[in-house]
Amino acid sequence: MHFTKLAVFSLVALTGAEALLTNPMKSSTSTTTPFGVDRAYVTRDIKTPDPVPEEAYEETLGLLKTGRMYRYNIAPGEKSVVSMCEEEVAAYTGHKYCVALNSCGSALMLLLKTSGLEPGGKVISNAFTFGAVPSAIEHAGGKAVYVESNYDHVMCPDDLEKKLTANPDCKHVLISHMRGKVADMDKIKEISDKHGATLLEDCAHSLGVQWQGKHTGHVGVACGISSQSYKMINSGEGGFLLTDDPDIAAKTAVYAGAYEKLSTKHTTVPGLEHFEGLPTSLPNYSLRMSNLAASVIRPQMKTLEPRIELYNKRYWKIVKVLEERIGEHIQIPEDTPGMNVPVHDSIQWNLKSHFTPEMTQEFLEECGAHGLPVELFGHKSNARNFINWGFAPAEEPLPMTADMLARACDCRMPLMWDDEDFDDMANVICESIESVLAKHSDQ
Repeated sequence: MHFTKLAVFSLVALTGAEALLTNPMKSSTSTTTPFGVDRAYVTRDIKTPDPVPEEAYEETLGLLKTGRMYRYNIAPGEKSVVSMCEEEVAAYTGHKYCVALNSCGSALMLLLKTSGLEPGGKVISNAFTFGAVPSAIEHAGGKAVYVESNYDHVMCPDDLEKKLTANPDCKHVLISHMRGKVADMDKIKEISDKHGATLLEDCAHSLGVQWQGKHTGHVGVACGISSQSYKMINSGEGGFLLTDDPDIAAKTAVYAGAYEKLSTKHTTVPGLEHFEGLPTSLPNYSLRMSNLAASVIRPQMKTLEPRIELYNKRYWKIVKVLEERIGEHIQIPEDTPGMNVPVHDSIQWNLKSHFTPEMTQEFLEECGAHGLPVELFGHKSNARNFINWGFAPAEEPLPMTADMLARACDCRMPLMWDDEDFDDMANVICESIESVLAKHSDQ
């Protein structure tokens, strides 16, 4: 149900605050308020991860029986489980080279190390991203410079132009596709090239997402993807560095732990000529993925497309409900034209400016009281809020990002939930908005 401001005031005056708690969709679960009005309630665990397909059980058990969990513990001519996993990931994303690692954070750090970042070199990145991104910059010995993120939760090209102009010595741009949302990558690439900056992509959240008909990670020279627990592939921890650049791939393999001639046991790296001198000139950081992690990932690659289809179907259903019932009070970030295949495994929305900090907090509490933990990106303790990056602090104000984060809400959409659970999710969000508005309409 959609309320104008006049309707809000009229209904409250006539029947009290709880008159606004409409529920046009049938909820599988509800509670009764002190006013006697039914409210939707979510009973499922928001942190439920996608299960690993049963196909992984036999392969994983076989590894445990043999003890061959180290990727290089294979006979001559054999492929390790990690190598087979790298081949499948590279085939899916369309990249020539792939190196599996212990985390996407390691991949991001190595993106910078292998693309020429000098100690103390500046790296431009989103002001809105997860704390692992500035952490990777710091880990690589760089200095983070932040670009504003807009109300669609992506990097602002205009501010990128300003920051690169103001920092002519910055030679790296590390763009993060936060929550699978992709900026205007053609514009980002054009600006980066204009200023002589190497473009790199953090695709931790964008496995399956396509830009202009290609998987994300092809506009920049290299990218990193994640297999951490809440991503589209889940090995608990893990990541991959993908690129078409042979030198980046060779250096990554050596940094990760391909000492001596262990690169010959890889199948998605360049030839030995690209490794000349590297094992003795680069340190071994021991960042390899294990066969055990790879055995868990491989069956999940086969189920990516049907899972993406289901995620997107549910997402657009919820968006339709939210826009119809509370559209004048929230803004759903829009997909950038050119992002022709999205992956919406979570939902974000911005509360509009008439929501004060007090009202925003009350909304979060209302959702939580009805079984739906909604996160606020701008919360003082959220690792996605740049004010919490004391190890790599912003040196200039970021007013647009700060304003967006202050009312930007985030909610996971667990695959294993039933369709009715997402009906409940939509109802809790709508009813919580309506409850807060009713409370404040006569103040």
